[in-house]
Amino acid sequence: MSYHTNVIKLLFSTDDHLFRIGKAEKIHKLWKATGLLVLLSILIYCWMAYLGIGSNYISTNATEMNALTYEQSKFWFLVGRALFSVLFAMLVLFIPSLLFYLLTDIPFKKLMIMQQVVLFVLLIERLLWIPLATVNGLDWYVSPLSLGIIASYITDKSWIIFFFGAITLFQFWIIGFQVKYLTTLSQAIRKVWIWVNVIFLHLIYWVITALLAFIDTYILSGWFG
Repeated sequence: MSYHTNVIKLLFSTDDHLFRIGKAEKIHKLWKATGLLVLLSILIYCWMAYLGIGSNYISTNATEMNALTYEQSKFWFLVGRALFSVLFAMLVLFIPSLLFYLLTDIPFKKLMIMQQVVLFVLLIERLLWIPLATVNGLDWYVSPLSLGIIASYITDKSWIIFFFGAITLFQFWIIGFQVKYLTTLSQAIRKVWIWVNVIFLHLIYWVITALLAFIDTYILSGWFG
């Protein structure tokens, strides 16, 4: 049996497609879908950079720069975000797939399909950041879809706000989707351990996200200062 990768159909008809993926002996269009998702990631992050989302440091110090320096700063910021988008997509697609390949009996390509859905959902989340940032002036870590906005009322410690800001409703959905996907396709590991490993993986993601956000100002300062 063959399965033709289709992220959107899998997203909206999960049970049917999980059955077909489990029975599939060949996977088609996997790398085409991967390439399209990476391209979509680049387009979204470049659009966000073009709108100035995340360029607070550059905008704040614009008056201290001459016109040429300011335009160069915006250009390199755009290039940096494009490169980051590729790295982000590759990490989301390949690292969890490799880890779960080592932990379960699921073929690597089938795990890649799972992570394609995860990446697609994360990119939808980033699209929702755009109106929140441009219309409401909210940073990603205080999005109403995250726990960061609650944390900001409890503490003013930025790294704590960043950590809880990385925990969103989309993340909860992704955790549930990954557990369902892995338990449906794997017979080699108990469900409780799948839950533990999935949550632990996301915990690491939240910590890394908070760390990168915390040092982001210093990185931008080094690049554009």
